[in-house]
Amino acid sequence: MLLFDAHLDLAMNAMEWNRDLTQPLECIRARESALTDKPDRGRGTVAFPELRHGGIGLCVATQIARFVKPSNPLPGWHSPEQAWAHTQGQLAWYRAMEADGELAQIMSLAGLTRHLDHWVNHPKTQSGDASMASANGQAPIGYILSLEGADSLVSLHYLEIAYGQGLRALGPAHYGPGTYAQGTNASGGLGVKGKELLREMARLGIILDVTHLCDESFWEAMDVFHGRVWASHSNCRALVPHHRQLADDQIKHLIGRGSIIGCALDAWMLVPDWVRGKSTPAAVGLKLEHVVEHIDHICQIAGNARHVGLGTDLDGGFGREQTAADLDTIADLARIPELLKSRGYDERDVQQIAHGNFIRFLTEAWGSAAS
Repeated sequence: MLLFDAHLDLAMNAMEWNRDLTQPLECIRARESALTDKPDRGRGTVAFPELRHGGIGLCVATQIARFVKPSNPLPGWHSPEQAWAHTQGQLAWYRAMEADGELAQIMSLAGLTRHLDHWVNHPKTQSGDASMASANGQAPIGYILSLEGADSLVSLHYLEIAYGQGLRALGPAHYGPGTYAQGTNASGGLGVKGKELLREMARLGIILDVTHLCDESFWEAMDVFHGRVWASHSNCRALVPHHRQLADDQIKHLIGRGSIIGCALDAWMLVPDWVRGKSTPAAVGLKLEHVVEHIDHICQIAGNARHVGLGTDLDGGFGREQTAADLDTIADLARIPELLKSRGYDERDVQQIAHGNFIRFLTEAWGSAAS
C-alpha cells in the first residue's frame, strides 16, 4: 500500500549527519558504527532504498535552520542570514537528488497527479527515461518542501523567494522562542511579525503547520490565519501529557478546519514517562501498536478516519534507540495498515490513513489555488 509520510528531515540527515541516503541503510549504519557525536549514530532508520521498500512514495521533507539570539541557549545560527544560507545548502542537496532521479519535488496539483500515476501504475521505469528514473531504475520519491521554523526568513521577501523555490508548507516555530512565533518549551503569542508572516503565507497559499507551536501561539494563529492548516507530526496530549502534544480541544478545532494530523514515532511522544537516554523501547514495551493508539484517539474524536495520517519524524535527531522496538527501518511502516485492520478499520479507512487523507488535503488546497 502506498504510504505518505508528512514529516522527514531528509536534508538535515544528509547535510548535518553526513548520511548518503542513496546507500543501503546497513552501509550508512556501518560507516557510523565508531562515531559518538550524536546519540543515534549507527541506529538510523531512513534511506531511499528503505522508503521504496516500504512503499513510502510521498513525503513532506524539510528545511530546518534555527536562528538563536544571545539569550537563547539552544544550538543554532547567530544570524538569520546564516540560517537562510544553511537552508539553501539543504535545498541544493534536494536539487542534486532530483538530478539523480532519487527525488521528485511536488509543487502543484498537476505534479501530484503525475507522480501518483507514475508511482502507482509504473513503479519501475525504463532506464532510458532519465526524467523519471533514479540511478537504480526505480521511480523517484515525491516530496513536498516544508520549512520547520521560520527564523531563517530574514524578511517576508525571503518567503516569496522560498515559495518560488517550491516551499509549500511552513511551521512558524520549532523549539524555544522564535522571531515569528513561540515554539515547544516556550510560551507567548505571535507578535506583529508572526501575524504578518501568516498573512503573507495565506496570500501565497502556503500551508500552515501548527506542529511545535506553543498553546498561545497556536490559538492566536487559528484566529489570524485563514488558509489551509495541518499538523505534520503531532500526537495526543490525552495519551501522553506534554505541551508538545495536541490537546483534545486543539484536535477538535483542527478537524473543524479540515486539517490532517500526522502521528509521530518519537518514543517520548508515544508513551508516558519516557526518559531520554535512559528508557529503551524494549524495556517499556513500545511497539508500533502505540502509534495506532494515537491514530485511533484522533479518529474517535473525529468520528471518522478522515483527519489523521503518518508524520513519523523518523531520524529527526533520534534513531532505533528512541522509537518502536518492532521498527528496524522506516520500511516497517508497511505493517501499520494491518495493525489498523486488526483494530477494526476497514480497507477504505486504512487507505485514507495510509495516504488518502494527506493527498485529498493537497488536492483540495492546490485545486482551490489553481481555480
